[in-house]
Amino acid sequence: MITVLVNGREQAFEPAADASLAYMLREEAGLIGVRVSCGEGECGACTVLVDERPVTSCLMLAHQAAGRKVTTIEGFGSPENLHPIQQAFIEEQGFQCGFCTPGFIIAAAAFLEENPSPTEEETSIAMSGNICRCGAYPYIVRAVMTAAERLRGASV
Repeated sequence: MITVLVNGREQAFEPAADASLAYMLREEAGLIGVRVSCGEGECGACTVLVDERPVTSCLMLAHQAAGRKVTTIEGFGSPENLHPIQQAFIEEQGFQCGFCTPGFIIAAAAFLEENPSPTEEETSIAMSGNICRCGAYPYIVRAVMTAAERLRGASV
């Protein structure tokens, strides 16, 4: 049995020894915003924050999350009160099918925490660890830049 702080709520799990964090979050916690696409840590769709750092949850064992803080897309804002990054993705059309969007938003949050005033090139490089099969990259970069301005308190 392990205990994990998931989206601000302490939860107990009894994952199999080989269960990934992504599996535990999706199948045991019901957090379907954690998407598994490649299962090899290459696409970024399963990105979550573990102790405020981005992690590809398909590669991390569930047991490694014991006693740690995990934040998924479900921990960002709410339908009534979106996180500024979520709002920017909507306004800038930073998605098409939406499958990769949770991973991009989590990656963007971690990136903007480290670099609140990025250039467009820095943003493009930072988002390159995630794959959008629809090709919405220019809109994703624009969304992250818009979110950065808002998070700094600037008006857009």
